[in-house]
Amino acid sequence: MSIDFVVHDADDSVGVAVVEGIQAGQTLTGWVMQQDQTITFEVRDPIPIGHKLAIRDLAEGDTVIKYGVDIGRVVKPINKGEHLHVHNVKTKRW
Repeated sequence: MSIDFVVHDADDSVGVAVVEGIQAGQTLTGWVMQQDQTITFEVRDPIPIGHKLAIRDLAEGDTVIKYGVDIGRVVKPINKGEHLHVHNVKTKRW
């Protein structure tokens, strides 16, 4: 089995793509490192390598957790399998 994205902990809300060429409609397999488990689901957007994808639905105002750390807040609803980037997540610092 190949791994398409990694998640640090089951409490995280995003995974990080570790392969190139992810296209909308693909079924991906992710490795949840802390629990040594895999998760599988269909992605809704192309995801560039190194970018984040939602592993659960996120509502506007939700905190995004990556590697166990708060990395920002959702500014537009994000569905499981969608790309997370500057268009739908903003830092809380400013």
